[in-house]
Amino acid sequence: MNHIVLFEPEIPQNTGNIMRTCVATNTKLHLIKPFGFVLDDAHLKRSGVNYIDKLEYYVYENFAEFKEKNPGVYYYFTRYGHKPHTSFNYENLDNKDLYFIFGKESTGIPKSILQEDLEHCMRIPMTDKVRALNVSNSVAIVIYEALRQQNYNDLLLEEPHKGADFLER
Repeated sequence: MNHIVLFEPEIPQNTGNIMRTCVATNTKLHLIKPFGFVLDDAHLKRSGVNYIDKLEYYVYENFAEFKEKNPGVYYYFTRYGHKPHTSFNYENLDNKDLYFIFGKESTGIPKSILQEDLEHCMRIPMTDKVRALNVSNSVAIVIYEALRQQNYNDLLLEEPHKGADFLER
């Protein structure tokens, strides 16, 4: 099973976009406090989350609580990582839960956490003209790479609402 983890997210619109991506990809979301916004239905709806009832998400007081409750393989996304996100095998042959961990928008994941597992620290390749990609874009890039390697699990490959033959009609 794939999981997205947001460490101390600060911007509600980013979290809202990530929530929608999680619903679209059958991915569980884990949110680690503190947040830079109020996490309630009214604020989430304002940030564009109208699928909240279909989202499976969990909230933790801190990173220690998250780790205690979620055994599995952790992947950390940081601009300081030395390996591209595509260099890992996400096929999940051992049937372990995979956790893709993203840091807060302003400072990322604390160095003390990253230093505990340097082998699983990675970055999305980019030029030197920007410091980092938007976190919601990064989540989409990474989860779809994992899903591609997993043959998209049970995701629909054809549009279900207007019909598979919509373009041909």
